[in-house]
Amino acid sequence: MKTVTIYTDGACSGNPGPGGWGAILMFGEHRRELSGGEAQTTNNRMELQGVISALEVLKEPCIVELYSDSKYVIDALEKGWAKSWQKNGWQRKTGPALNPDLWAKLLSLCEAHEVRLHWVKGHASNPHNNRCDELAVAESRKYK
Repeated sequence: MKTVTIYTDGACSGNPGPGGWGAILMFGEHRRELSGGEAQTTNNRMELQGVISALEVLKEPCIVELYSDSKYVIDALEKGWAKSWQKNGWQRKTGPALNPDLWAKLLSLCEAHEVRLHWVKGHASNPHNNRCDELAVAESRKYK
């Protein structure tokens, strides 16, 4: 299987409010940037959408080195919370799970690939994460 490195980030002004996401996919010498946004959304939805959109462009099963500064995304996948929410009808111990539509998509995409999760500190010295943030913020500004 090919190994693809993916960086993602989400941004939202107001939370809820105008939001955007950015992603960078890297394979060998190839690099592709993706971005998008919504007029009324949340930061967590944009974090999820960035990962989903990046995984959706992969044309075959891959080993994915996924980097995100979102503890929401990384922890829910790494610690199995999202799978538990799905198994329990999108319920958490404290009430309904948020964003079940996006989590269902993401879990399905993760089944098609070998996803290795990496948390990175946001707004720090990682140039790929910083670029994803720039893409996400630029998208969110389109809706102001």
